[in-house]
Amino acid sequence: MNVITKTIRLADGREITLETGKLAKQADGSAMVTMGKTMLLATVCSAKDANPGTDFMPLSVDYKEKFSSAGRFPGGFLRREGRPSDYEILISRLVDRALRPLFPDDYHAETFVNVTLYSADGVDMPDALAGLAASAALAVSDVPFNGPISEVRVARINGEFVINPTFEQLENADLELIVAATLDNIMMVEGEMKEVSEEVLLEAIKVAHEAIKPQCEIQLELMREAGKEVKREYCHEVNDEDLRKDVREKTYDKAYAIAISANTDKHERGDNFSAIKDEYLATIPEEELTDEKKALVGKYYHEVEKEAMRRAILDEGKRLDGRKTTEIRPIWAEVNYLPGPHGSAVFTRGETQSLSTVTLGTKLDEKIIDEALTQGKGRFLLHYNFPPFSTGEARPSRGVGRREVGHGNLALRALKPVIPENYDYVIRIVSDILESNGSSSMATVCAGTLALMDAGVPIKKPVSGIAMGLISENKGKNYAVLSDILGDEDHLGDMDFKVTGTKDGITATQMDIKVDGLSYEILETALTQAKEGREHILGKITDTLAEPREDLKPHVPRIVTIRIPKDMIGAVIGPAGKIIQGIQAETGTVIAIEEVGNEGIVEIASADKASIEAALARVMAIITVPEIGTVYHAAVKSIMPYGVFVEILPGKEGLLHISNINYNHYNTIEETGLKEGDLIDVKLLEIDERSGKFVLSARAALEGEAPEGWVEPEATPKRPRFDRGGDRGGDRGGRRDDRRGSDRRGSDRRNSDRREDRGSRDYGRKR
Repeated sequence: MNVITKTIRLADGREITLETGKLAKQADGSAMVTMGKTMLLATVCSAKDANPGTDFMPLSVDYKEKFSSAGRFPGGFLRREGRPSDYEILISRLVDRALRPLFPDDYHAETFVNVTLYSADGVDMPDALAGLAASAALAVSDVPFNGPISEVRVARINGEFVINPTFEQLENADLELIVAATLDNIMMVEGEMKEVSEEVLLEAIKVAHEAIKPQCEIQLELMREAGKEVKREYCHEVNDEDLRKDVREKTYDKAYAIAISANTDKHERGDNFSAIKDEYLATIPEEELTDEKKALVGKYYHEVEKEAMRRAILDEGKRLDGRKTTEIRPIWAEVNYLPGPHGSAVFTRGETQSLSTVTLGTKLDEKIIDEALTQGKGRFLLHYNFPPFSTGEARPSRGVGRREVGHGNLALRALKPVIPENYDYVIRIVSDILESNGSSSMATVCAGTLALMDAGVPIKKPVSGIAMGLISENKGKNYAVLSDILGDEDHLGDMDFKVTGTKDGITATQMDIKVDGLSYEILETALTQAKEGREHILGKITDTLAEPREDLKPHVPRIVTIRIPKDMIGAVIGPAGKIIQGIQAETGTVIAIEEVGNEGIVEIASADKASIEAALARVMAIITVPEIGTVYHAAVKSIMPYGVFVEILPGKEGLLHISNINYNHYNTIEETGLKEGDLIDVKLLEIDERSGKFVLSARAALEGEAPEGWVEPEATPKRPRFDRGGDRGGDRGGRRDDRRGSDRRGSDRRNSDRREDRGSRDYGRKR
C-alpha cells in the first residue's frame, strides 16, 4: 500500500486528516476524511467513454449516512438502510452543485461520486466535510476536473464567525451557511439566518472562503504525491467547425432579433427560436441530414441562441421579455382561494404561479425524524410539488425528485425564522407550482407567507423572495445583474442567486455559480439589487393581506395544552388506553400526551369549544386529588344490598352506605329508589390511611337542618382485642355460646366484605 496522509489544521486547533491509498483502491479515486471521530469515505468512478448522443455531464452524487456510524439500528422491519432521506438528498445536492460546473464542458462520461459516513460521535457535523471528501477523491483520480474545491459551514455565534461548528455550537447561531469554493472563486452558497444584513452575509462568505483556500492547497499536494497531476485523455465530442460557422452565419441575426423583440410569452418565444433552427435544417439536402448532423446543428444553434440573448443584455440592456435588468415581472395574488384548507393563497409573478395551502395539526401530526445522527420531531413542514403541466410538458408525474426536495427545503428555511416559537400547532405548507418560468421556489416563499397569514398563524413578519441572475464576460469585467430571472435566463446565464427575507433582513439564500471570476463586487451588487426587489415584492404581499388574521378559521381545530404530574400520565391513559380513548370518543376530541421531564404535556384539540371543555374537565377530574370535606356530584355505578358504589371523580369510587344516604331509615337498598346512572351529592368524610378507601355520606352533603328528634348514630366501637392473659374461669358453655354468636357476626361481616369486593371487581371489569 502507498498510503498518503495530509493534515489540515483549523483556526481553533481541530484537525482534518485526508488519507488515500488504503481503502477502495479499485475505484478511480478514493479518500477518507477524518475529523475527531467522524470519518467519511468518498469514491469516484467515471466511465472511459461517453454514451452516444450525450451532450451534457451525466454526474451522479450520493451522500449516505450509515446508522452503524453512530452505533444505531435502522428503523423498519428489514433493519437496513433504505432509500435516501431528505437530509441525505439535500447534502448530495450541495456537493453536486459545487462539483458540476468544474468538469470540462466536453466531458460527457458517466461519473459517480459516493460519499459515505462510516463513523460519527454526534459532536462534529459530517455534512460540512462531504464536499472536501468528494473533491479529494477526484484529486487523486485521473478524472478530468478543474478543481479542487472544498466546502465549509460558517456560523455566527455570539457575534463571532465559527468554521465547521459542532452540533451544540450551532444551536446558538443566528447565521448558518454552507459555502463551496475553489482557490479563487465562490461556487455555491446555501443557508439560513435570522434577519441579518447584506453586509453580514457577504462577510460570512468571505470568512468561509479564507478557510477553504488552505484545504484546496492541501488537496493539490495530495494530488501531486499521488501522481495524478495529469488526467486521462478523452474525446467525447465529434465537431464540424465548418458546420458550426455556417449555423452561426445563417441564424445569429434572426435569433438576436427575437432576443430583443420583448415577447413576454414563454412558449411563443420558444416556438420562434425553434422555427429558426427548423428553417436552417430545411436547407440541408435530405440525403445529408443524418441524425448525427441534426444533433450537431441543435448543439451549435443552442450556442447561437445563448450568445444572442447574452449580447442583447450586455450590449443593449434588453432582456428576452423586454424588461430592464432591475425590473420585476407583474404580480397578482389572492388569499382564501380554497375554502377547505385552513389557509390558502395564489401568488403569480409573470408566468410563474404557486397555489399554496396551510394545514394546522396536533402533536399527532408531527414528522418523526429518525436519521443516523438526528432524532426528533418536526413541527413545521413545507412540501413543494412541480408537476409536468406547469411547463406544458406532456409526460406523467413520477413522484417527488431531488429538485422538489431541494426547492422545498429552501422555502422552509426562508419561512422558519418567522414562525412563532412554541406554537401550539404543527404547520404543513404545500406549494403546488401551476405555472413555471423561473423562480418557482421564491414564488413558494411568497405564497407560503400569504397562506400562513390567511390561516391566522401569527408569523412575526411577512417574507418575500427573489431570484437574481448574472450575465458576464471577460472574467466578470463586463457584467449585468438581473432581477427576477426567467427560466431561459437561468439556463443560459452564469448565476442563480436566490435571496429571501423580511423588511429587516435576510432569512435564507441559495447561490449557484456557473463561471469562474465571480468577484465580491458582483456579489455585493447582486445583494443590493436583490434587497430592492424583495422590498418591492413585499409591498405586493402586504397589499394583498397586511397581517395575519386575528383568529383561526371556524373549521380549524382549537388546541388547549395543560401540564400534569408525571405520575398521573398512566391514570389519564388508562389500561391499554381505555380511559383516553373513551374521553376522545365521548367528547369528539383528539388528545395527545407526551412525557417531558417530570411533567406530562396534554394537548386537547377539537373544532368545537364545548368538546374541548368537556374533555378538559374529564382530564382535570382524573388528575384532581380528592379532598376531605368536599362535596362531589357523584354517579351511581353499582347497587349492593348494603349501599351503592359511586364515582366521585373519574376512576375514583367509594361506597355510600345505606345508612348514610339521608335522614331516613331503610331496610333494603331498593327502598332508597337509587339506580345505576343516578347522580347524587356526597361528601368525603375520611380517607382510610391503610386501605385508601373513601368514607362518603350523602346525608352530610344535604343542605338545611336535620329533622327534629334526629340523633346522629354513634360510630360502631371497634371490638377489643381478646386478652389471653385474663381470667379463664367461668361458664365454658357460656363462652362457647358467645363465640358462636361472635363467629356468626364475623361471618356476616366477611360475607358483606366479599360482596363489597366482588362489586368493586365487577365494576372494574365493566369499565
